[in-house]
Amino acid sequence: MPGHRATAGTTALLTLLVLVLAGCSTSRGSDTTGDGPVRLTFWSALRGSQEVVDEFNRTHTDIKVDFQQVPSGEQGGWAKLSNAARATNAPDVATVEYPQLPSFTIDGVPRDITKLLPDSVRRKILPQALDLTTFDGRTYAVPVDIEPMVFLYRKDIFTKNHIPVPKTWAEFESSARELKKAQPRSRIASLFTTGGTLYMAGYAWQAGAQWYQTSNDTWRVSMDDAPTRKVAGYWQRLMDDDLVRVEPGSSQQWRAHLRSGETAGYLAGAWAAGSMMASTPDGKGKWAIAPMPQWDPAKPKVSTQGGSTFMVTKDSKHPKEAMEFISWMVTSPDALRAKLASGVSSAFPSVPGLVPVARKEMDTSYYSGQDIFGLFGKQAEMITSTWKWGPRMVSTTTSGDDGLARAGAGSGTVLEALREAQSRTMPDLKSLGLSVTTD
Repeated sequence: MPGHRATAGTTALLTLLVLVLAGCSTSRGSDTTGDGPVRLTFWSALRGSQEVVDEFNRTHTDIKVDFQQVPSGEQGGWAKLSNAARATNAPDVATVEYPQLPSFTIDGVPRDITKLLPDSVRRKILPQALDLTTFDGRTYAVPVDIEPMVFLYRKDIFTKNHIPVPKTWAEFESSARELKKAQPRSRIASLFTTGGTLYMAGYAWQAGAQWYQTSNDTWRVSMDDAPTRKVAGYWQRLMDDDLVRVEPGSSQQWRAHLRSGETAGYLAGAWAAGSMMASTPDGKGKWAIAPMPQWDPAKPKVSTQGGSTFMVTKDSKHPKEAMEFISWMVTSPDALRAKLASGVSSAFPSVPGLVPVARKEMDTSYYSGQDIFGLFGKQAEMITSTWKWGPRMVSTTTSGDDGLARAGAGSGTVLEALREAQSRTMPDLKSLGLSVTTD
């Protein structure tokens, strides 16, 4: 997505944003109709959004929302929002995932909502979630959910073969070897060749990596720092020793392997528990969820994978009302119940106070009655706040996935894929006028 040109030597993200947003003060968007209620437009790819809007419109008289379902980001939703913003015709409210928020922010799509976001709402949101939408002290979106990474596994297969559920990454490798020996056709998990860069980001984040940092007017990009090298080497060994299945993420073959038990585990964000129920219904009673394996159990760390935010766009004529709508969506039990009425979801709310609602609305018999939201809550508290996404993650992940596909085919390595993602991202960052280093 093309960005506005900034002056070289900008300091971190904030300075660039000030330059970008200085020319974006004109507010456009939905307006009132006569003396009627304020009308807002809302674009989202999230399932259940129509039900949420219907409930809001039913219970509010001064604000009415017109909803438009858009494709998910990879299928055109990001481009649609970017194009609308360039035409100064973006919706009042839009959904964007965490990794893409910095890019949209640099392009001047969201409004700075630091002062718009009520303190009463801010206090309810998990700090680690809000940290991912705040750059240099300024907030640009409100977190919808926060998705701590966990380990979904075939409890029946682990139990039958007396394989311990791994608590550490060393145990994960040991369990992978035991599983392969007990069931030669089965593997403990998959290394994804499409979508895999974001999963690798989660593993690296947990290990203490910082792919993007800012200091002294400069962005430092390091997708091969020491923690990342450790993680890349670890997954390379699992792949070289044929301990994990190498396949495209979210593919039919991956789902088939999950259903057959040939893939007995899945490392993903909390949202994946609901997705598993929908895509693999015959797995009921067979699956369970465990915490993410740790590098150092004495200093547990957790990263995220997935999750969305709501932004008020710069084009909105009614930012105050847009924030009222967002605040209701994020904090209201009625909003969450409306969303969950559209189907099963295990997404972990960014507002922990809504967990009892999510727990009540979800039948966890698929996981033998396990308190999965209790587990997610404990993991969410351990999410480390050292991670920041980069200014052009779409380009980064596309390049990384190309490299992972080659590594999966035996040409190249996991670390080389990440290094290539970094080198191919650098021109995009420099084209924004950023001072960038890889030192």
